[in-house]
Order: sequence, then C-alpha cells, then structure tokens
Amino acid sequence: MEGQDEVSAREQHFHSQVRESTICFLLFAILYVVSYFIITRYKRKSDEQEDEDAIVNRISLFLSTFTLAVSAGAVLLLPFSIISNEILLSFPHNYYIQWLNGSLIHGLWNLASLFSNLCLFVLMPFAFFFLESEGFAGLKKILEDLDEQIYIITLEEEALQRRLNGLSSSVEYNIMELEQELENVKTLKTKLERRKKASAWERNLVYPAVMVLLLIETSISVLLVACNILCLLVDETAMPKGTRGPGIGNASLSTFGFVGAALEIILIFYLMVSSVVGFYSLRFFGNFTPKKDDTTMTKIIGNCVSILVLSSALPVMSRTLGLHKLHLSNTSRDSETAKPSVNGHQKAL
Repeated sequence: MEGQDEVSAREQHFHSQVRESTICFLLFAILYVVSYFIITRYKRKSDEQEDEDAIVNRISLFLSTFTLAVSAGAVLLLPFSIISNEILLSFPHNYYIQWLNGSLIHGLWNLASLFSNLCLFVLMPFAFFFLESEGFAGLKKILEDLDEQIYIITLEEEALQRRLNGLSSSVEYNIMELEQELENVKTLKTKLERRKKASAWERNLVYPAVMVLLLIETSISVLLVACNILCLLVDETAMPKGTRGPGIGNASLSTFGFVGAALEIILIFYLMVSSVVGFYSLRFFGNFTPKKDDTTMTKIIGNCVSILVLSSALPVMSRTLGLHKLHLSNTSRDSETAKPSVNGHQKAL
C-alpha cells in the first residue's frame, strides 16, 4: 500500500512538472511571436545584404526578440499572479483550473528572473558586440564589411575630385543642413495636420476623457502610495522585509475582491507605461525612441535592454509603493503546505 502511494505521488509530481513546462513554453511562444512582430515593425528595412551580414542581423534580431519577450513576461507576470489568486479563491475545487497553482506561478517567477539576468548580462551584450564586431587582428575577418569600406573610399575619392575641380563649396553643406531641417519641419507639420483633421467627437469627447482617466489613475496611485508610507511609519510589520503573506490561493490580496484586483492590475500597467514614457521623455534619450521602419539594430538592442530593466524593476517598485500586496517570496511555500499523503509524501495538483 505504501509502495503504491509512493508511485502515485511520483506520477502526480511528474505530470505536474510536464504540465507546468508545457504551459511555460506555450506562454513564452506567444510572447515571442508578438515580440517578433513588434520588432520587425520598427526595424529598418535594409537593402540586399551579404550572407554574412544577414546572418549577423538575424542572430541579433532573434536575441532582441527573446529579450523583449522576457520583458513582456516580466510585466504580465505580476497581474497574472494577482488575478490567479482571485480565481483560485473563487473556484478552489474547479477541475478546469487545477493547472493554476502556486507551484506554476513560482516556476514562472523563477524563469522570469533567470531569463532576465541571462538577457541583461549575457545575450544583449553578446548581440551588441557581435553586431558591431569586425573580427580580430591576424585572423580572417569574417564580419568585416568590405563593400561598405569600398563605398566610403569611393565617396571620399569623388569628394576630393569635386574639390579639386572647384565644384564643392561651403554652400553645399549649408544646403544639406537646410534640407535636413526642412524634412524635420515637414514631419512636424504632418503630425499637426493629423491632429487638426481629428473629428469633433475625438476633440470634444475622447481627448478630455483620456485626460480625466489619466488624472484619476494618477490620483489613486498617489493616494495608495501615501497610505503605504503612513503604514510604514506607524506599523513596523508593514515593512516588506517583515511581512509574510498567505501565499497564492489562500487569501484575497484586496479587500474588494475582483474589483480591487482589477484596480491593482490597472495601476500596475499604468506605472509601467508611465515609466516607459518618462524614460523616453528624457532629453538624453530623445533620439533613442524607436521609429517605424527606421530603427537600426543597435537601437533595437538598446531599447530591449531599457525595457528589460524597467520590467524587472516593476514588481519591486510596485510592491514598495504599496500598489499591491502580493508576497512573491511565499509562492514557494504553497507546495510545502499541501496536504500530505499517508506516508508523508506531498500531493501536488
């Protein structure tokens, strides 16, 4: 009898691990496909390239897509954990949500942490230096673009010939600067004309409604942060280091149930969007903003790293500000608090 219980426990644990691995793979595959379409939308459409250059760009593109998918997973994981907790509380014995448990969520957090560090310290530096490298001295320089160097030398030669023939002058440089400035003015004019052609419904209803919604979200966020600061000043146990939450599926994280959880998720996304907008609004990163069909691979790598850093800091920042009460360190305890079998083995879902 004890041998059968032991085999049954091992089988349940095996099926649980297979199920969790399958779910993690499917979720990441979806995020990877979405990230690929996003990057290809902004990536500059280059002309025909040599096979070696195409391989380098393709590898850098895949690594950047992987990093962006990990960033998206890190952003979505916190709302997913909050809504999963409310679902487990509302339907604790539902057969169709047995796959949703603390072990799965804890595994997702571990994978997000692992891949975030891997992308930040290994993959993205490798992609950048691999894209910018030109080989090593004394070796066959596979990654060196000879056609580009020949093209530059040809241009320099033609410029010298024009200067010798008296066809080049300082006026031409001024004309180029004026043409560039004119192009920028045309772009700004196009944006202004697009805003001017907006319908009366958009000008009188949509824009004010969006502004009011942003004002409400900002006010709620500031109110929650102020309440959290007061709790930290009054109650020592409210400090993040001194708290031990009930874990996933044991107690509601919000007093208002699903409504409160939905509000927390909205505020978390609002915090992430505000962080991204604030980052790209800085003067130093003004030219760093990706543009449709006109973003170099180097800028794509830099943007992926920036989004990865912001998404990795989102759980800690939102927890510190008091926007949610999820204790991530306790998800690993869910499997340990499961009901033991007759011989002491854990029964995993």
